[in-house]
Amino acid sequence: MILQGDVIEQLQTLDAQSIHTCVTSPPYWGLRDYGVDGQIGLEETPELYVEKIVEVFREVKRVLRDDGTLWLNLGDSYGGNCSQASKGGRAGYGNPRERCVNRQGDFKNKDLVGIPWMVAFALRADGWYLRSDIIWNKTNPMPESVTDRPTKAHEYIFLLSKSQKYYYDNEAIKEPSKENYGTRNRSNGKYHKEGFGLQPHTGLERNYTKANKRTVWTVSTKPYKGAHFATFPPNLIKPCILAGAPPRGTVLDPFFGSGTTGAVAQELDRQWVGIEINAEYVELAENRMANAPLHQLELI
Repeated sequence: MILQGDVIEQLQTLDAQSIHTCVTSPPYWGLRDYGVDGQIGLEETPELYVEKIVEVFREVKRVLRDDGTLWLNLGDSYGGNCSQASKGGRAGYGNPRERCVNRQGDFKNKDLVGIPWMVAFALRADGWYLRSDIIWNKTNPMPESVTDRPTKAHEYIFLLSKSQKYYYDNEAIKEPSKENYGTRNRSNGKYHKEGFGLQPHTGLERNYTKANKRTVWTVSTKPYKGAHFATFPPNLIKPCILAGAPPRGTVLDPFFGSGTTGAVAQELDRQWVGIEINAEYVELAENRMANAPLHQLELI
C-alpha cells in the first residue's frame, strides 16, 4: 500500500515491529526542490538536515521488527552556489529550482560536505548498529562540468540494524566466485588445487563456486520512463530486499518516489509499504504498479 503525507505522521500510523526491512533513499540535502510543503532536504544547514533524518528513522526503528534492517542510500553535496541546485528527483535531473537552500555550516565554499557519513554517524549515535558501508559504483554517472576534481561516480548504501543480531540472508545474494580456490578438506583444514601435483583429499570436501557479497556494487543508473527524475535502479535494491526480508516479508520505503522499491519487492514475492508526500509521485507509483508488467524490471 502507498500512504500519502508527511513521512513521520504516516509512519506513526503503522504498527510497531510490523516491518522486516526498510530500503530507501531520502531527498539529498540542498540539491532539489520537490515543490511540496514539509519536504526534507531544504534545511538551512547540514546539521538541521541530519537532525530531521534521525527523527524520521527513529520512527522507522519503531516499526521495524527487532531483527529488522535499514538499507539507506545517500548522495553527498558540495558547499557553494545554491543556484546549481535543481528541481526534480534524487539523482540530479531537472531544471534550476526557483528557491535554494541557504548553505550555512562548518564548511567552506566548494567543500564536500560529507552528508552520508554525517547521517550514518548520527544514526549510530541514536542507537542503530552501523554494519556496512556499500559503494554504489555507477557505470554511467551524470556528467559534471568540473575541471578541479574527479567526476562523482559513486554513492553510499549503509546497512544498519536495529539489534546486534538481525535477519540477513547472505546465501540469497552470494556472487559467483571469480577465482578457483579449490576444495577444502574438512578433516584436516588444508586446501589443494588441481594441477599442483597434490594428492586428492579423502575427507569431506566442498567446492567454493560462490563468494560472499562484496561491498562495491557496480550498477548502472536506469531512469523510469514515466518519471521526469532518475529513480532507484532495480538491480541496486534487489540484493537489499533479498537479504533483508524473507519471502512474504514486508519491505518499507518511507520515501517512495515512483515506487521502484515496491515494484522490486512485489517481483521478489515480498509485501511492501510506501510513504510519499508528493501527490504527483503517488499517482505515478500507483499507475506504475497497476499497469507495468513486472518482468519489464529486467532484474538480474
